[in-house]
Formats: sequence, C-alpha cells, structure tokens
Amino acid sequence: MSSALDSIVAGVLEDVAARQISIDEIKKKASQAPSPRDAYVALNKPGTQIIAEIKRSSPSKGALATIADPVALGHSYEKGGAAVISVLTEQRRFGGKIEDLVAVRDAVKIPVLRKDFIVTQFQVYETRALGADLMLLIVAALNDQQLRDYYTLAIDLGMNVLVEVHDKSEIERALKISPKIIGVNARNLKTLEINENAFADLLPALPEEILRVAESGISTRDQVYKAEQVGVKAILVGETLVRAGDPVRAISTLLGK
Repeated sequence: MSSALDSIVAGVLEDVAARQISIDEIKKKASQAPSPRDAYVALNKPGTQIIAEIKRSSPSKGALATIADPVALGHSYEKGGAAVISVLTEQRRFGGKIEDLVAVRDAVKIPVLRKDFIVTQFQVYETRALGADLMLLIVAALNDQQLRDYYTLAIDLGMNVLVEVHDKSEIERALKISPKIIGVNARNLKTLEINENAFADLLPALPEEILRVAESGISTRDQVYKAEQVGVKAILVGETLVRAGDPVRAISTLLGK
C-alpha cells in the first residue's frame, strides 16, 4: 500500500516533468538569480525564531485559507518579526504556487524557504533559480545518495538547507551529511498523523551544534514553550498563522512577546 508521501511525490514528479527545461538552461537561470540571503544567520539570532508559512491547504486538513495576496501576507510576517518566510510551491496537495515564492522573495528583505518535495536534481537548481534562500530536503522522501547529492548541490549554489526528519532512524541518516539545520516534523508524512511527543523525543537527540527547528502541529504558546525547553531554536508555523485574523499578533503570542 502506498503512503501519503508516495502519492505526493508521484504527483510532484509528474508536475516537474511538465515544466522541466534542460539542465543547462536551469543552471543558467540559477546563476542569474538574486544573491542568496543567509537563512542560518537569520534563524540563529538570540531568542526563538519563527519561520512563518504561506500555506493555502494541506493533505491532512484540506483548505486552510484563500490567500489572494501572498505578498501582503509576507509583509505581515516580516512586520511581525518572522526570521524566514516559508512559501509552499507544491500545487496538488498544498495549493502552492511557484509564482508566490518569486513574488514574496522580491517583496521582502528576509530569507525565503521553498517548501516543496525536492526529489530531483532539476528542482534543486530550480529552487535557486526562483530566488529561494533556504531549501527543504525531506529525509523520508529521499535515499541516502539523493540526500547527500542534493544537499551538497544546494550548498554549492549558496543556499541553506532545512533537513527534515520525523524519527530517530531519519536523524541517523541526516547526520551522515553533517547538516547545519535540522527540522523535526511532528507530522508523519507517510500516515499524516501528528506525534505530540516528537519534539520532546527527538530534539534532544540532535547534536548541540545543529540549529533545531520544530515543525507542524504548533498552535499555542505552551507548545512553543515546551519545545524551547528541549532545545528548539526556531519554529515553523503555517496553519495557525494563515487562519489568524492578525498574523502579526499571532506571531507575538506564539513567541511570548
């Protein structure tokens, strides 16, 4: 039986094939993109930082928000003190748009994360060509060679990489490539279930020198506080912010300001 992740990746591969250009062309576009902003420095500032996500829908929750003006939302996130803005670009399950990322990156001054399922070399070059500063690599979606190759390529292109794990075996695989940033996703992408103990179980297992990010299922200040107690440096939040009438205030509430 295929998992939710398998289904998502299959759709991603179809969509990539439909828009793919030659490697030489995409390499040229990547070389012409605006210089990357340092997402690691942005996330490593004093205090807990937030990666604020522009997210219309999800496989687990369905439609979340219309987001007719992603640039306006990006400005709100920046005003609210977000360190990084995450933009979904996967269309089938998350309602994301590549155009959103380009528009938001052009409009804000802080780093932007491309949130997608990167499973081909083409997408790594494409991510830089779109102007992204930070790229997501999901360990569960990649074999060890792909994980190493795409990570190395992203770094060579000047991007930072958020390496996502959701269990101890994936942490072991991730550590083999010596990443600077690891995100613990409380949502199992194969089953779409949330593990409420994921942060407490997994964040302390990461070496101290790694910048630790808590992803998924965060909606209250208490949850953020508990993650902070086990070593989190940043939180990635989407649903709570896109559903908030006032995202600036929502960011302050989550960070306890």
